[in-house]
Amino acid sequence: MGSVVRILTRLLWCVWLAGVTVGYAQTITGLVKDKTTGEALIGARIMVKNSQVGTMSDADGKFKLNYTDKFPVVLVFHYVGYQQLEVNVTTAAKPVVAEMLEVESVGPEVVIVDTRITEKQKESPLTVESMDVIGIKETPAANFYEGLANLKGVDLTASSLGFKIINTRGFNSTRPVRSLQLIDGVDNQAPGLNFSLGNFMGASELDVQSVELVVGASSAQYGPNAFNGVVNMTTKSPFLHPGFSAMVKVGERDLTEIVVRHAFVINNSAGDAKWGFKFNYSLMKAYDWMADNMAPTTQSLAGTNNPGGYDAVNRYGDENITTGANNFSDNYGRRNFPGLNIYHRTGYLEKDLVDYNTRSIKLAAAAYFKPTAKTELIYSYNFGTGTTVYQGDNRYSLKDIIFQQHRLEFKGDKFMVRAYTTQEDAGRSYDAVFTALLLERYSKSDNFWSQDYSNYWSRMYPRIRQLPGMPGVPVFDQPGQTTNLHIADSVLGANYDSLLIWHQLARNYADGIGNPLFGGLPRLQPGTPEFVREFNRIINNTTFIGGGSRFWDKSALAHIMGEYKFTPKFAEIKVGVNYRLYLPNSQGTIFSDTSGKKITNDEIGSFITAEKKFLADRLKVNIALRIDKNRNFNTLFSPAASAVYSIRKNHNFRLSFSSALRNPTLQDQYLYYNVGRAILIGNIEGVDTLVTLSSLVNFYNSAFNYDTLEFAKIKRVRPERVRSIEIGYKGTLFGHLFIDASAYMSWYYDFLGYRLVSTAPSRDPNVNRPITVYRVSANTDDMVVTNGFSIATTYFFKQHYSVNGNYSYNVLDRLGSIDPIIPAFNTPKHKFNIGVSGREFQLKMGKINIRNVGFSVNYKWVEGFLFEGSPQFTGYVPTYDLVDAQVNYRDNKLKTTFKLGASNLLNNAQYQVYGGPKIGRLAYFSATVDLQ
Repeated sequence: MGSVVRILTRLLWCVWLAGVTVGYAQTITGLVKDKTTGEALIGARIMVKNSQVGTMSDADGKFKLNYTDKFPVVLVFHYVGYQQLEVNVTTAAKPVVAEMLEVESVGPEVVIVDTRITEKQKESPLTVESMDVIGIKETPAANFYEGLANLKGVDLTASSLGFKIINTRGFNSTRPVRSLQLIDGVDNQAPGLNFSLGNFMGASELDVQSVELVVGASSAQYGPNAFNGVVNMTTKSPFLHPGFSAMVKVGERDLTEIVVRHAFVINNSAGDAKWGFKFNYSLMKAYDWMADNMAPTTQSLAGTNNPGGYDAVNRYGDENITTGANNFSDNYGRRNFPGLNIYHRTGYLEKDLVDYNTRSIKLAAAAYFKPTAKTELIYSYNFGTGTTVYQGDNRYSLKDIIFQQHRLEFKGDKFMVRAYTTQEDAGRSYDAVFTALLLERYSKSDNFWSQDYSNYWSRMYPRIRQLPGMPGVPVFDQPGQTTNLHIADSVLGANYDSLLIWHQLARNYADGIGNPLFGGLPRLQPGTPEFVREFNRIINNTTFIGGGSRFWDKSALAHIMGEYKFTPKFAEIKVGVNYRLYLPNSQGTIFSDTSGKKITNDEIGSFITAEKKFLADRLKVNIALRIDKNRNFNTLFSPAASAVYSIRKNHNFRLSFSSALRNPTLQDQYLYYNVGRAILIGNIEGVDTLVTLSSLVNFYNSAFNYDTLEFAKIKRVRPERVRSIEIGYKGTLFGHLFIDASAYMSWYYDFLGYRLVSTAPSRDPNVNRPITVYRVSANTDDMVVTNGFSIATTYFFKQHYSVNGNYSYNVLDRLGSIDPIIPAFNTPKHKFNIGVSGREFQLKMGKINIRNVGFSVNYKWVEGFLFEGSPQFTGYVPTYDLVDAQVNYRDNKLKTTFKLGASNLLNNAQYQVYGGPKIGRLAYFSATVDLQ
């Protein structure tokens, strides 16, 4: 790590020394105003055409812009509600006066769409969904991150109020390993947990400039793990967005959110902006949605009407782990234990196991320095901590988790060098499901509890024999005969109420002390001092060291990357390289890093892209090739190619081929985690000493015939791969209607999943070797195909209003494969959004005339689909619809925007993920002060 830092430092100094030799900067000054009224326009955006150099107008409408290239230069002026203006500047000696026209004052031919949809979006070869700073302010959802779900093709998965995940094009999950989330180019991945933390530890809402969702395979552009898409957030530069802003938001579920941003610029003696600083603080508190789904899980051996109980989705510890001991539903059980049938442990509800008081604190600071007008050096630090509920294979309480990032970046018009580090601390996070198992076993083992239950049931025999119509005892026919068994079942069914009472008596006995020879204790009751004491002991001790369910995780990663753009006459070429070092550190609670064992992993990659325009710049062709090498896997190539053809301005057709890879996560490689029912292990070396579960069952059913045992031959894990083809159209019709339509087909290879295996019984009949079940990471050998179509339209009218709608269709074709390793698609076949919005219009009611009013309403419909998470959390998410809405008012004198809105306005409570909570209405009110 030290050598990487030294190399980076030297490189940055070299680039900085080269940058300071750039030509002398001249300062272009000027004024931006309304052409009709002469009023100064505050916060207008001024950019040098076809570059990233820009600034904003101040409170007097004035601006300064450092410029080093030769004159003349074209400045492009943008202001919401005004026609875009281009001004040709020939010298810096004369101030520029930019007079802008409001859109509605220049006739119907003005392209209103251009104020919100950039040329980059129109000409992108991929499907790109975006939300700009205006969209962030106007989203009807409770926050901008949830508002992304209203974009075309986007799936939002809510594990809890605090933990929400964005995904696109299928294979959705609560653990977002197949999508990449970037904030200012920095991966938001938690190094040990191996997934992005959504916006729970992300950017402050007041500091987000824009969000882009690049949909589909994108490794050639963004590197490994950009498998199904990229969420790319850009925060505000203090040079472009100086000033103070603050937001206070309150709402249902005790929601309180406080956000503060302050940015300022320091000029040198010549009046040029040299230093920029910004600081962000965000606090969010709320009472989370409660996961209380009491439906049976797919693995439950019984349903809700079973007198002996069942395995409920959000009740943990009731899983029938000792299946054979708790299952008397076969002929033997029906003959010798009539009415006992199947019974489950009592278990604990999730509400008794997790902290629903969601909290999130985010701090960020950044310093910007301009050695020259064209170069920028940036250092930023981000800190986040909080508590929420997360769902993966189990449900987890992320409690007091800490996430930190340092970024150092140096960039110019043609180059960029970026290095960052990420550190996480799991805090007091723990596994809620495993906690319930440990609480149950504190009282007595599963086997002893089962014996207590069945032994007490034997006391029911006299009552069962006395039931009218019951066959004689010993009942019930000899083996091979079933007539009396059917009669007995009928009699027991007719006495269902009695069965309920007798099973409850058996449960009370098993949950109590039971057989004193077993040395058991009464079941711990939630809320009692005994429960609280043991609960705290479990969640504050790591799994292997203290017999608890807490994670100990202080993993880290370091990343360095660089890019350079060449502009020879024949094409525009960009090259880049990156290196990443993983440093997992869990002390055996997550990874196999026990007894001082150190685990490290690293990867390196490079890419080259070439872009060329033909046919008078109407055809843009781009080709790309990326090469990636992880220490543990073979070198892989990710090619891409695209063509965008503009029939005429604002009509763009595109065709693209893209590819992506996903390296096995650290957990896929090095996991060693005991969840009670099995031990989850990574697979970096391959497995050949464990037997398949199906052959183990055959072993016991064949009088212990060792020849029936089958040893599993599982190859070491390897990266997943995908290839994708997409066609699309983006265009503007009649100056007001924007259309974006696309269709795709993707081929997936080497999906990562897992296989269940176990240790083999001893060949010595005198040795009773315990059987341990393992879940081993593995790849599938089968290929699958996905395809889909989406379309989005936005109609802008009368300057202030717009209507939008989008529809998405996605399907999975398994090509006949039944391999369970293939991950769940977890995506609705059909979904759509319809919305209407207005901004900065006048509201007239009699003599009342209110200016600067806005609103937005969005209706979402999602078709039901099967969500496959884990054995505990697999089930059907029913079709649902919901409405988000907000109204806002801007008081220019107070420089404050007031907003009243609600997510799921009609309180249509619905599941977004099976196993998670039902999401209801969240109404809110906010006030945002913005002082430029």
